[in-house]
Amino acid sequence: MISRKERMKMPRVDMPAQDPLVRGSNFEEVNLGLSEAAAVLEASRCLLCPVAKCEEGCPVGIRIKDFIIEAAEGRFLEAAKIIKQDNSLPAICGRVCPQEIQCEGACVLIRKGRPIAIGALERFVADYERQNDTRPMKPAFKPTGKRVAIVGSGPSGLACAADLIQAGHQVTVFEALHELGGVLVYGIPEYRLPKEIVRVEIQQLEAMGVEFRTDEVIGMIDTLDDLLDEEGYDAVFLGVGAGLPRFMGIPGENLVGVYSANEFLTRVNLMKAYLPDSDTPVLDVHGKRVVVIGGGNTAMDAVRTPLRLGAAKASIVYRRSEEEMPARREEVEHAKEEGIDFVLLSSPVEIFGDKDARVTGMRIQGMELGEPDESGRRRPLPVEGSTYEIPVDVVIMAIGNAPNPLLLKTAPDLEQTRRGTVVADESTGRTTKRGVFAGADIVTGGATVILAMGAGRRAARSINDYLDTGVWTIEEVVPEPSPSA
Repeated sequence: MISRKERMKMPRVDMPAQDPLVRGSNFEEVNLGLSEAAAVLEASRCLLCPVAKCEEGCPVGIRIKDFIIEAAEGRFLEAAKIIKQDNSLPAICGRVCPQEIQCEGACVLIRKGRPIAIGALERFVADYERQNDTRPMKPAFKPTGKRVAIVGSGPSGLACAADLIQAGHQVTVFEALHELGGVLVYGIPEYRLPKEIVRVEIQQLEAMGVEFRTDEVIGMIDTLDDLLDEEGYDAVFLGVGAGLPRFMGIPGENLVGVYSANEFLTRVNLMKAYLPDSDTPVLDVHGKRVVVIGGGNTAMDAVRTPLRLGAAKASIVYRRSEEEMPARREEVEHAKEEGIDFVLLSSPVEIFGDKDARVTGMRIQGMELGEPDESGRRRPLPVEGSTYEIPVDVVIMAIGNAPNPLLLKTAPDLEQTRRGTVVADESTGRTTKRGVFAGADIVTGGATVILAMGAGRRAARSINDYLDTGVWTIEEVVPEPSPSA
């Protein structure tokens, strides 16, 4: 038995990774995962706190302490079973979630050193189960006779589907694209999240009874009213994400060679646009100078991908300092190790082109940080007389997204905000349209995978309540007081 004092002295086990000089030219996974011995050793560092603060930091409420206890004893399948009670996509979350600001950020060990590697352990346990659990899945859910339509097969939709199918409802997921997974397949590159892992996680949901229908654009093929009135669904969950890219509105954004990060990453990840015979090729970046505008996780994906396609130089241009960057620290460090150039406190004000309207350069405005804005980060302010020009061949805009208006145009009774997001109760996902729930990016704007899953799970609980009671509004829940009251 290792004492608490001894546990606190144990060094954190770091996950091995590909050499930066090697991985910068391939799409194989960067992080290589823990070994069984390393997983047991890292799990043994856990202090087994009576009140597990790490669990309070998890958006989907995984029983972290319980699964780590099992992992520390080498009972990895039991650990996986515990995780899956609250998280239907552990192999994905273990790879792409920002544990450093969630579960690991709440670990008490962070006060004295480095927190437990919860994300690496979750990934290991999920991978171990996938590779070693040969038991056939036998769903035993008592049917309720209720039908739920889920629009979008991204993380919020998948999490919602997993909870609803286990509640006994009939669940159908509608996906507009030809592959399932939403941002997990079109937005996150292979070297961060292998697509085979996404496919396996979805296959497990299919084995549980979830029906998936691809190439169906809700808003064109069917409206929400069609789903509820004609198709006979009892409830609908909107988890379509935020797929409409934002641009800066500066001169030159319409030149050949300017992409949104959405378009660039979707072509590369989903349509294999880097292959010579691709039907939707991206502008050849081999030997080119690529600049990505932005400082989030999408920007890191968008700048590290051209490097793997043979770009001569790949740079991030970001208007704040590195401290204000919203991207995960691991992604920033990996990008630096791979040779990505960071141009900070800088903002483009114009993109130049040649006579054929192809990008040739960019004018950049130097910035300084002022007082914090509504995001809590210091506001970037232009520095007078600090503009300069750089040569560039390809520009990728990664400054955020808005919800695609296609679906919402066909649902005028679904209230929207000025930003184009759906108005929905944060704790229940209920919208202004009876029977319709919404969560994640379409409500909050761009967010992380795990936050999207949390929204999907909250909506699933609310859908269960609605299907059980038929109650929609607060007024229906609270009875009118009697005259004698």
